[in-house]
Amino acid sequence: MLFSLIFVMCAAFSIDDKDEFNFAKREVLLRRIGHELLLQSGDRTSRVLPVKKIAENEYQISFEDELTFQPDSLVSLTRRVLAKDPLANDYIVNVLNCRNSTVAYGYSVSKSKKDDIVACLGRKQPKGCYTINVKFKPTGINMVKSVYLLSGLSFLALISFIFLKSKSVKPRKVVPEKQQNDLFTLGSVLFDAKNRKLIINDKTIDLTATENRVLFIFASSPNEIIERSRLQKEIWEDEGVIVGRSLDMFISKLRKKLELDPNVRIMVIRGKGYRLEINS
Repeated sequence: MLFSLIFVMCAAFSIDDKDEFNFAKREVLLRRIGHELLLQSGDRTSRVLPVKKIAENEYQISFEDELTFQPDSLVSLTRRVLAKDPLANDYIVNVLNCRNSTVAYGYSVSKSKKDDIVACLGRKQPKGCYTINVKFKPTGINMVKSVYLLSGLSFLALISFIFLKSKSVKPRKVVPEKQQNDLFTLGSVLFDAKNRKLIINDKTIDLTATENRVLFIFASSPNEIIERSRLQKEIWEDEGVIVGRSLDMFISKLRKKLELDPNVRIMVIRGKGYRLEINS
């Protein structure tokens, strides 16, 4: 499970690294478009300004000086240069006037050439201040990356839940061995709750119905404090009467019957209740 989680997370980060590399390469290609466009305009001295990412999958090419361009040449130039971008299957190009951001020229290029939208070819644009915005169609890389990360995080959440669940389960204290139906081993004493008997060294001691019920509660939770109120409620409340001194009397009788094994004792826990101690 751990190896699966590591694989998922590594795959996600691997996609992320590849994603960043391709987008860095895209910016270089866009700068190349600006450079060649200046050369076509007859400008060999002014600079192409740094390419800006203005939105998700959208970039802007800007120039130091004014220029002019031929739509036919611009369409051919972007197709040729962006063919080297493995993620640039579909994109829209808008040439904007710097001063008022109106669209001076625009077109759409698709992987399927029949879906291209290119108009107004053959009309040379007047010299002016232009920026070129190129918006690419999302490639699905982000979706794939998100799926990997979401799967990884979900898997991690599941592992965390299982781990915390296992940690929240408290270790069980030493309990007497329970055999068949209502048979408990209390040290060297065998407690037969079904037949209301204690058996030790081939000696059998009978229990009254109430003694049996009290010992059954202790045997079910050995080495744990049993509150007086719980014993009184479970033993006598069903009969409609709760008598505090009766409990002490039955505890005393059980102590005497368990004396055959010194490792099994019912202890008084002051202010709380009783505990059946079984020393191994």
